[in-house]
Amino acid sequence: MFTGLVEEMGEVIGLETGDLSLKITVRSKKVIEGAKLGDSIATNGTCLTATKIGDNYFEADIMHESVKRTNLKRLKAGDLVNLEKSITLATPLGGHLVTGDVDGEGMISNIYSDGIAKIYVVKIEPRLMKYVVEKGRVTLDGASLTVVDFGDDFLSVSLIPHTQEMITLGSKSVGDYLNVETDLIGKYVERMMNFKEKVEVEKKSNITESFLAENGFY
Repeated sequence: MFTGLVEEMGEVIGLETGDLSLKITVRSKKVIEGAKLGDSIATNGTCLTATKIGDNYFEADIMHESVKRTNLKRLKAGDLVNLEKSITLATPLGGHLVTGDVDGEGMISNIYSDGIAKIYVVKIEPRLMKYVVEKGRVTLDGASLTVVDFGDDFLSVSLIPHTQEMITLGSKSVGDYLNVETDLIGKYVERMMNFKEKVEVEKKSNITESFLAENGFY
């Protein structure tokens, strides 16, 4: 699990294509302090397992599912990525609960100024909009951000100057793709509600008054 509070921006220094997979090498500092093989590091919001850790870098394999769903496939050497190591029970939860399991990609459709802030409008798949609420949380490229507006197929977030400097979104342009992870709690609520409805339907008896009449019980 993660919090969506980006610890640092790392630099992609290697990207190898494999069999429906990728191997990524990222230059980093903070997230590898005390890290060991097998630790989880969110890279642009995607939970990756460190398979090698050097003095100033880590390597990770990106499986086909992650290649399909995320913008990691669009990376090239020199690109910056948001990094966060997985939390412990002692980690302050300054953002929100983030799994690192990306729902899909969103595309920046507009950027405009609002006083000291910049508003980023992101088009996302309509199927994900049911998990988006005003003033709720969304994770964009691993950063926990507050939803300030939304529609049928978009949401917008507002970044103060400090945040613009600390995460990759601050240097993105219209047309760039972002990894989107919607709120975990909403997904569980939806699952529980749908499961309950399904069970109730299955429990309903097929014996009705018309069935009894048709079979000679009246």
